[in-house]
Amino acid sequence: MSLANICIQLLEGLGVSVNIFIITLLFSLPLGLFVSFGRMSKNKVLSTITKVYISIMRGTPLMLQLFVVYYGPYYLFHMKLNPTYRNSAVYIGFIINYAAYFAEIYRSGIQSMPVGQYEAAEVLGYTRSQCFRRIILPQVIKRILPSVTNEVITLVKDTSLAFSISVMEMFTKAKALASSQTSMVPLIVAGIFYYVFNFVVAIVMDKLEKSMDYYR
Repeated sequence: MSLANICIQLLEGLGVSVNIFIITLLFSLPLGLFVSFGRMSKNKVLSTITKVYISIMRGTPLMLQLFVVYYGPYYLFHMKLNPTYRNSAVYIGFIINYAAYFAEIYRSGIQSMPVGQYEAAEVLGYTRSQCFRRIILPQVIKRILPSVTNEVITLVKDTSLAFSISVMEMFTKAKALASSQTSMVPLIVAGIFYYVFNFVVAIVMDKLEKSMDYYR
């Protein structure tokens, strides 16, 4: 198989990887913020539940979580799995995993803000929610961007774990091609694609970071 054909097939898999990446970010970033609120809640039950959730998500392998999400409904409830559920299981597994990491990043940023800012906003007539939305959150986003960038770059590489439940993303295609062609070329090309993907993501996040320098 020619290099051009290998690239074409891997680009199809790259499309799946990009799809996992985008959907995970779209849902895990806002979900992580809500989880962080639960983590910081004065309600002991809610706080404990979110602590346990975060602990499990961060303390067990993502691959294991994908297995549980995909095979769990069948083994626990004897539900018949629709073939299309495979992709949904990947999205769910990635979202709930990354939401836990983002929750802790949000929490560290929010708790690092001086209490005086809340008090000053209250004096100016802001409600608690207005203060958070207009004053605190923009500063928190600026502070946590480096940590978020690290997680986003890790996510690019973690998309390869979708192979564990046979989703045909780029790494799965590269492995299949390498096996059928008895050649390392597909894996090398896949590695280059991952690097370029990560390079583009790093540039975008760096530009985003620089665009928020005015919060200093």
